[in-house]
Amino acid sequence: MRYEVWEDEHGKVTRYNLAYINPLIYPKDNGRVFGYDNAHGVHHRHYMGKAEEIIYRGFGDIRARFNRDLASLFKGMQS
Repeated sequence: MRYEVWEDEHGKVTRYNLAYINPLIYPKDNGRVFGYDNAHGVHHRHYMGKAEEIIYRGFGDIRARFNRDLASLFKGMQS
């Protein structure tokens, strides 16, 4: 798991990169199964090699989305 968050001097998140990496599940894209980041000034979600722009409602929302995706993945693995 990669969890990188950069803040400015006021504590505002300026850059983030959250990713679940497991090359046994998805060997391409350096093993990134899914993730969220705002590289190049665009907020987007990666999933199995595909990226889609997302609406940014704050970093708390991004963190919640990431945690939901992670829980969903693990739940699916238990089935």
